[in-house]
Amino acid sequence: MVSEELKRVILETLNLDDFELDDATTADRVPGWDSLSHARVLTAVEKAFGIRFRSLEILKLRNVGDLHALVEAKRSERR
Repeated sequence: MVSEELKRVILETLNLDDFELDDATTADRVPGWDSLSHARVLTAVEKAFGIRFRSLEILKLRNVGDLHALVEAKRSERR
């Protein structure tokens, strides 16, 4: 399940007041989430969670659930 914090970061970055995000949500289903805003979303997530993504990790992302799992894995590495 996608964390509320991750949802908040994504929605704020895309200037959306409310949109239902779940594990299966793909960027093409979210208003305003195009290839240009994708980089902004990932940068905002990195900043919010104090993590850094590698290019290969980004290329493997298929949906919001994958992004959530990657964020959690990165946070676990820091502990």
